[in-house]
Amino acid sequence: MKLENLREERILQGKTQTYMAKKLGYKYTSGYANIEMGRTKPSLEIAKHIADLLNRGVQELFFDQKLHEMSNSLKEEHFFEKERQTK
Repeated sequence: MKLENLREERILQGKTQTYMAKKLGYKYTSGYANIEMGRTKPSLEIAKHIADLLNRGVQELFFDQKLHEMSNSLKEEHFFEKERQTK
């Protein structure tokens, strides 16, 4: 998880951990703080909600760019493999 992006984006937008925790429905700020610190991994649903609150994409906040690049190269590889099989 790329937690630096998450924390930096929240701070850039002037949103507090308390604000995020309340919007996500946590009873205590620590519920959200634990996500930022990497103690708790958010579900996809929570990650999407966080991304929406920060007006960013889930991948942008939670994953390293290399994952995206690797995913694209795997898709290209799969595409070319299918193309070779049909010839």
